[in-house]
Amino acid sequence: LATIQTLIAAEYTRARRKFATFNSAHEAYAVLLEEVDELWAEVKSNKLKAARQEAVQVGAMALAFLLEVGNDAEHAI
Repeated sequence: LATIQTLIAAEYTRARRKFATFNSAHEAYAVLLEEVDELWAEVKSNKLKAARQEAVQVGAMALAFLLEVGNDAEHAI
């Protein structure tokens, strides 16, 4: 589990160096959906290594959603 967490955290950091934080829940959802679609494409092609890499990106964008969208007392989980 620690290795996967490290991969997701590193991908989150890489993405944030390249792209700004999310401006809205809609933007975050769209990016997350795009990553899930890319994961699905790799799964359908039976490319397991590429699918796992896409899964890390899905995890990183899910993390970004949690860290950047509604991160206040009113929306806390």
